[in-house]
Amino acid sequence: MSPAQHTLLAAGEASEHRTLIITLFAVFVAATLVITVWAGRQTKDAADFYAGGRQFTGFQNGLAVSGDYMSAASFLGIAGAIALFGYDGFLYSIGFLVAWLVALLLVAEPLRNSGRYTMGDVLAYRMRQRPVRTAAGTSTIVVSIFYLLAQMAGAGVLVSLLLGITSDAGKIGIVALVGVLMIVYVTIGGMKGTTWVQMVKAVLLIIGALLLTFLVLIKFNFNVSDLLGKAADNSGKGSAFLEPGLKYGATGTTKLDFLSLGIALVLGTAGLPHILIRFYTVPTAKAARKSVIWAIGLIGVFYLMTLALGFGAAALIKPDEIIASNKAGNTAAPLLALHLGGVHSNWGAVLLATISAVAFATILAVVAGLTLASSSSFAHDIYANVIKRGRATEKQELGAARWATVGIGAVSIVLGALARDLNVAGLVALAFAVAASANLPTILYSLFWKRFTTAGALWSIYGGLVTAVGLVLFSPVVSGKPTSMFPGVDFHWFPLENPGIISIPVGFLLGAVGTLLSKEVPDAGKYAELEVRSLTGTGAH
Repeated sequence: MSPAQHTLLAAGEASEHRTLIITLFAVFVAATLVITVWAGRQTKDAADFYAGGRQFTGFQNGLAVSGDYMSAASFLGIAGAIALFGYDGFLYSIGFLVAWLVALLLVAEPLRNSGRYTMGDVLAYRMRQRPVRTAAGTSTIVVSIFYLLAQMAGAGVLVSLLLGITSDAGKIGIVALVGVLMIVYVTIGGMKGTTWVQMVKAVLLIIGALLLTFLVLIKFNFNVSDLLGKAADNSGKGSAFLEPGLKYGATGTTKLDFLSLGIALVLGTAGLPHILIRFYTVPTAKAARKSVIWAIGLIGVFYLMTLALGFGAAALIKPDEIIASNKAGNTAAPLLALHLGGVHSNWGAVLLATISAVAFATILAVVAGLTLASSSSFAHDIYANVIKRGRATEKQELGAARWATVGIGAVSIVLGALARDLNVAGLVALAFAVAASANLPTILYSLFWKRFTTAGALWSIYGGLVTAVGLVLFSPVVSGKPTSMFPGVDFHWFPLENPGIISIPVGFLLGAVGTLLSKEVPDAGKYAELEVRSLTGTGAH
């Protein structure tokens, strides 16, 4: 039997248990909707909608942050990358985890002390409000949409595998369903609903990953050496599977691509809008620090388990079978669950359905967080402070946020349908690159450089954003390869799949050049206020 037939058989087995699978999915979705509606009833004002009333403890927020961070890319994309590329696939896990140190040391506490609801609050504190808020809002929406692409692609892959849907129309329908659910979550629940859903989802995801890790280790009598040896043999690559270079070492270009990916992953977290707004949900700077420490612990344990998931999939499933199911390897973790339980058994179907339902809940929670970040930024930065010049009522601002949610959801559905065959970990890495290019330089300069001006902020945000997005558009991610978004055409001239190595330095450089060329005299008093506030929390909302 060919790998493709074997995968179809696996999907068929799942389809035979469709009632069980749909029931489990319905239970997960219904439970999260109940939480959302409950939280929605407690959402009374803008502070509740944007920041959950700042009522969450450090542990609760740490759990929610880890829930936000352990996305479809973490669960599906990294397991698939390890299953297909061994050592090089695990580099994603390392990059995602190390990135938290940058967020902890440089951004978490000052940001919590300096802003109210969005990144734009921090930038506008000592600069001209309207241009800076417009730039911050634009950047937030673009980064969030890049990240949303990954989640939408993951959802399409996951449900297609479970329900045996092979048609493009069916997969697009699934992406649309996720988009509609995400709009409902945000418009009803706001930050309170999203945070509680994140917490529940983080617990479920860690339990699911623990179960699969335990079952993989039992299969190999807790002998990691046997697991790695079997993975190397089954991969068809031999010892090369366990060594650097399978994906990022064949040529000078791929080595450069790896460096670019690493820079983007390590620096990107501290510029991700949906992670940054999490620091506003806690009452104090101390709680913000504590939440990041909890998140590092939870995320660290989870990323160690991705090793077992990825290498377990490589050891138990032929790579051709994984690729036949999804070209980018996104179905490796669900297929591993099916194989561990038994392809023809009820236990296999139950395990597949449970793990997939957890992954689906993961996607729903993360897309809700992302949409909340971008709709909040549109309503608070662009609508209330730019269009309405600070004269919008709280009710008008919240109305704008809800309408923005619908618009961003619609855009995400269209782009997610186009990106359904791309590796979700790779897509998230692009979001990291854009965030590190446009947001991070501006945040760091604004917090730590006294001379920084409005012109510098605009050059940095727009320059980093245009450079990163432009390079992605003309890279192999979009065209020129069988795994591209548009595989039938080739208009790429930029050789790397991740633009970080060029776009991140450009963002920092343009921020410095724009500031030094500007005739604007920065308000020293405002900077002194911001410095005291960011370091001590005095006067923080």
